[in-house]
Amino acid sequence: MIYLDHAATSWPKPPEVIEAVQQALQGQMASPGRGNHGMALQAGRTIMKARIQLAKLLDVKNTSDIMFSSNTTSALNLAIKGILKPGDHVIATMVEHNSVRRPLEFLKRTIGIEVSYMELSTEGELSLENFQKTFQSNTRLVVCSHSSNLLGSILPISELARIAHLNGALILIDAAQTAGAYPIRIHEDKLDMVAFPGHKSLLGPQGTGALVLSPEIDLVPLLHGGTGSQSEELEQPNVRPDRYEAGTPNTPGIAGLLAGTSYVMNIGVNNIYQHEWALTQHIMQGLLDIPNISVLGPGLGAERTGIVAFNVKGRDAAEIAFHLDRNYQIAVRAGYHCSPLAHKTASTLSIGAVRASVGYSSTKEDADILIRAIQEMYKA
Repeated sequence: MIYLDHAATSWPKPPEVIEAVQQALQGQMASPGRGNHGMALQAGRTIMKARIQLAKLLDVKNTSDIMFSSNTTSALNLAIKGILKPGDHVIATMVEHNSVRRPLEFLKRTIGIEVSYMELSTEGELSLENFQKTFQSNTRLVVCSHSSNLLGSILPISELARIAHLNGALILIDAAQTAGAYPIRIHEDKLDMVAFPGHKSLLGPQGTGALVLSPEIDLVPLLHGGTGSQSEELEQPNVRPDRYEAGTPNTPGIAGLLAGTSYVMNIGVNNIYQHEWALTQHIMQGLLDIPNISVLGPGLGAERTGIVAFNVKGRDAAEIAFHLDRNYQIAVRAGYHCSPLAHKTASTLSIGAVRASVGYSSTKEDADILIRAIQEMYKA
């Protein structure tokens, strides 16, 4: 199989990740933080090591500000539902994933928040001048995808954070497409909240993710329950990360995430980005040389993550993906990618798109096989 669906889940996982999960299943399956016997303590040490590695990678000063979750969606829900109150105004963008849009629309419907979705260019560029004009006296939060999961465009989150803070608002970054694949400096860029997955560019297992939360922010917990600490109290403990991590954690998954994060750090995020960027440029050039093909997002030579979404004139996106899988053993994703706002921005809401997404394990040969397959299928 030529696997080009890394924007959904990275594959194959490094051998180190598989081994770490297996070792955890074999010898660390006690509940961390819930016992003082050897196996429970070992599980707790593994989870702490994962926090330490993620803190180094993402420029987080206090490991207790990293709250593990089951995925980016749960981390985003914790942040959005934990900070917003009736009457608050939120600024989001027109490339947001449903993991942002649906919680916002739920709160709009149920408690009366206001939401403004910033228009972007068809390439995914945002006007900072228009962004500044969108703030209101009650703007509480800015939420934005660091990189669109359809367009591959990258927003200037450092500048957005600066403008948000000047206007008295907090900023929440959806780093689903960038954590592990593009440099993120949470402390340096003064990012208040950052949600990210473990199963994409950090190369960990599914069912892992985290929210990094500024020490100045207190959220209403999304879940209430056992934490292994302050068990005699009726209320959720105030101490981090326990306050936001009710229930038994996914120790094998976090062990795999630790191994994946270490793998990424050994390679270097900048090296990963350059590798993936070069492959996207190669794929884009090859597709653009084929008649009747349009490629979404930033043009050749522009900054983007490892995503190339495209359409063939007069052809159904799902049909293209089906033939690539059935006849060429190439895995891509077709449809709306849980991001209808981005498709509206790209003027593809009526047709969707085919998305090929590369990872560090992808090769130029993989890219060439995709290009040749499309040429055979659709070249005039």
